[in-house]
Amino acid sequence: MRVEIWSDIACPWCYVGKARFEKALDAFPHRDGVEVVHRSFELDPGRAKDDTQPVLKMLTKKYGMSEAQAQAGEDNLGAQAAAEGLDYRTRDRDHGNTFDMHRLLHFAKAEGRQDDLIQALYKANFAEERSVFGDDERLVELAVGVGLDAEDARKVLADPTAYADDVRADEREAAELGANGVPFFVLDRKYGVSGAQPAEVFAQALTQAWGEHSPLKLIDSSAGSGGDGGAEACGPDGCAVPQA
Repeated sequence: MRVEIWSDIACPWCYVGKARFEKALDAFPHRDGVEVVHRSFELDPGRAKDDTQPVLKMLTKKYGMSEAQAQAGEDNLGAQAAAEGLDYRTRDRDHGNTFDMHRLLHFAKAEGRQDDLIQALYKANFAEERSVFGDDERLVELAVGVGLDAEDARKVLADPTAYADDVRADEREAAELGANGVPFFVLDRKYGVSGAQPAEVFAQALTQAWGEHSPLKLIDSSAGSGGDGGAEACGPDGCAVPQA
């Protein structure tokens, strides 16, 4: 079964939601049969790469709230994150464009390190002091930290076209699926879960989706025809030789 997660590194509920989903996934009896794929979604796609600003300033401008209200929201998010065992800086974080991070995540996917990198990016953005925005070398350091090659990561970041089509394809697909916010979880293209739901909701969704994830059913052409069901086939040990 495949679970696809549309998210953005700048989204605090994606950070929390990932932890809640993984709590449910770790307890799921069929955990080893679930493939998780991270998809791209930008909350602020029009922002220039070098345009960073404090989170509180962004919140007050975007949502028309007071700075006190914005800070209260950050404090609440800090408490929600702590409940999931996550570190979260409720003061002095910044906000910026995440397009290059998404491109790097597609590179990491090709190298089998996507989940490791997205977790490293989340932690760096929400829990560490040094910014992840507008600093390619910071992103390279994080990539190297999860086992990716430094020069390969630099090449991706230096070429604005590298994996750009993959990011845009993810975003178009999100729109086609009706996702207008993140995190957005899609289970086997049958069920969608929107938002950082409690772990219990994810557990229910996994169980329901798995129940409908039936294994391949073979049709025995000999049924009702008097045959022995031994249709000819080749396997690891070779092919059966017909006997005269």
